[in-house]
Amino acid sequence: MESSSHNTSRFTLKSFDSLPEEARQIRTAVFMEEQGFEEEFDDIDSQATHIVAYDGSHPAATCRFFWDEEQQSYVIGRVAVNKQYRGQHLGSTLLAEAERLIRQLNGDSIRLAAQQRAMPFYASNGYHAQGEPFPEEGCPHVWMVKTL
Repeated sequence: MESSSHNTSRFTLKSFDSLPEEARQIRTAVFMEEQGFEEEFDDIDSQATHIVAYDGSHPAATCRFFWDEEQQSYVIGRVAVNKQYRGQHLGSTLLAEAERLIRQLNGDSIRLAAQQRAMPFYASNGYHAQGEPFPEEGCPHVWMVKTL
């Protein structure tokens, strides 16, 4: 269910404590249909906080974050923007909202597994590569970290 709402100049950001259908639709379109991933949904979805950006009533973008006990860090993932909304800084808006919510939870560091081709985007938002690339469904990823 929805747990909070936050407005930007154009988009409304809502956070949910379970996977909303809008996030499922965006992730299916971006990761499965566009990029060919098959293992998009997992058990983490049931424990993560999900953020969806809306343009009016239209879902435009999503991401999730969760506490990872093994890494002793919050992890942001599944950052996806519907094709027609790309180039409008929604990815950065989602990251900023996730960071704001993580700070409220007293989080002080964030990790994410970035697709290697998306590393410049995450670097522009203050994330730094850590470690060697690794494959996820055949796509090279790199762990990146940010201290809040």
